[in-house]
Amino acid sequence: MCGLVGIFDRKGLGEIDSALLSRMNEMQFHRGPDEGGIHTEPGVGLAHRRLSIIDLSNGRQPLFNEDHSVVVVYNGEIYNHSELGRELVACGHSFRTHCDTEVIVHAWEEWGEDCVQKFRGMFAFVLWDRNKQVLFMARDRLGIKPLYYAELDTGEIIFSSELKALMIHPRLPRQLSPHSVEDYFAFGYVPDPKTIFHGVAKLSPGHTLTICKGEGLPEPKKYWDIQFDKELTLSEESAADELLDRLREAVRIRMVAEVPLGAFLSGGVDSSAVVSMMAPLSDEPINTCSISFGNPKFDESIYAERVASLYNTNHQVMAVDPDDYDLIDHLAMLYDEPFADSSAIPTYRVCEMAKQQVTVALSGDGGDEIFGGYLRYRWHMDSERLRSAIPQSIRRPIFSGLSRLLPRLAMIPKVTALKETFESISRDGVDSYFQLISSVKDPLRKQLFSDSFRHELQGYRAVDVFYQHAENVPNVDALTLIQYLDLKTYLPGDILTKVDRASMAASLEVRVPILDHKLVEWAFRLPRKLKLRKGSGKHIFKQSLHSRLPNDILYRRKMGFAVPLGAWFRGPLRNRVRDVLLNERMSDSGFFNHNVILRLLDEHQSGGRDHSVVLWTLLMFESFQRRLIEN
Repeated sequence: MCGLVGIFDRKGLGEIDSALLSRMNEMQFHRGPDEGGIHTEPGVGLAHRRLSIIDLSNGRQPLFNEDHSVVVVYNGEIYNHSELGRELVACGHSFRTHCDTEVIVHAWEEWGEDCVQKFRGMFAFVLWDRNKQVLFMARDRLGIKPLYYAELDTGEIIFSSELKALMIHPRLPRQLSPHSVEDYFAFGYVPDPKTIFHGVAKLSPGHTLTICKGEGLPEPKKYWDIQFDKELTLSEESAADELLDRLREAVRIRMVAEVPLGAFLSGGVDSSAVVSMMAPLSDEPINTCSISFGNPKFDESIYAERVASLYNTNHQVMAVDPDDYDLIDHLAMLYDEPFADSSAIPTYRVCEMAKQQVTVALSGDGGDEIFGGYLRYRWHMDSERLRSAIPQSIRRPIFSGLSRLLPRLAMIPKVTALKETFESISRDGVDSYFQLISSVKDPLRKQLFSDSFRHELQGYRAVDVFYQHAENVPNVDALTLIQYLDLKTYLPGDILTKVDRASMAASLEVRVPILDHKLVEWAFRLPRKLKLRKGSGKHIFKQSLHSRLPNDILYRRKMGFAVPLGAWFRGPLRNRVRDVLLNERMSDSGFFNHNVILRLLDEHQSGGRDHSVVLWTLLMFESFQRRLIEN
């Protein structure tokens, strides 16, 4: 795993400021502490930090082809690089190393932009072809690895693995985007391809960008998406067998490394499944790690230890302080943009722990999105059945009216739940799911934002992100649609971002076999009944694992990484959160209604309401703002 950075003068052949490029590169030192490299030529500068995983003595970057006309900087792993290497040798190419990086430059020479279609893995890379005078960027299909870029007023294009490296450049635009602020408070993150800044973008998953010298900056080009071909027709038994074969292969190809390797083991279905695949493929006991919490309500470590015992792993458990709130400001530094997933705290801790044993760890991320495991999927499908039974022309006025009849600030949980149910039924499926997953719901965002900021939005709503993605899949069932929306937003924007930044901060590479694109494509063609059945998600995934994991692992309630925000904000952080959210910086930002923030604090700290998610979202935004101003 690595970090890349670069400067490209698309208008001319001026000298690149190598000192500036070096400072940008060193800002990502944590992504590659083993070695660094830099290359400049007229109009082009590329730099790299390396975390050595394969071919430790070679593979330094930037890496060139034979005549030094093509050079690449790259972050990720291409798991089929040996197979591609043999194919490229047969085409006449010669290799100096055994690393996957060199495959990229020869694949570009052989197949051009279509080279990405050949790669199986996680990657973000940028290459310069001097003969063609072309800069080419690419990001993997699911967005496991990040890539940021911006066009400066000088005509230069700058790019990097993390936004913090771009922020070293003095000409980077730093004006906040109102649309991105609205997106952040709705989703808890800024979804691709936007960033929090005007004029700075993320390259979207499954996209490439080809920039020709002397020409303008084009739109990125999509090279991959889920293809909703005809639904698979196979028996449940056949589906379970094929799922295991595909998962075993995805795990096997991710176990190639020349450094210590292990796995995260939470005790949940997904991580346990990955460990159950790894153990028979290793001659030695595999390394596993998990964390335990002080509150047994959220502690999964006993389940992790049971799986570790079953597969004889070398297992380590780290007790996490339930009041581990000292990381708050550190998280703002790690994530660069506002990021409101509080489980980033224990994720960072488990990555720190894993690094003590291994340099590469496999995780179970992606199972819920791919096989329909989230409880919210069941809730959405329950309301979808009611929506489909009543025409919208009747449904919207009736149920929105019933919702308005209920107290706006209901203190009784059952009344609040009924109000939210009525609101959900009154909306269409996309808007309903958006409200279900939003960090700060529509009505509260309208109250929270100032009049002047709502005017800046000019009617923009974050739900438009969902509608744009939904246009790509007009004729799919309701469950597949919301899985697809999560695949395009929540997975890359939240889950994969959280893991990438936390693991890279610890100089740890994390690989995600369940997100092997071939497995993902196959899973999206499975019939819905094999995913969600009788109110239980991941049906076929669990069925396939019956011979490998006990039922109390497969069918227990999902816990996840819980953080006691509500208790923090009423107890040890009571004064701090008030001081931070009511300070002049928040008041003067122009984004918020000060009186609404005060009301949220008072209601939460009196015990009348639980506004912990909203307060955390505000707290992380303030921390981002403060860091931006201080820097």
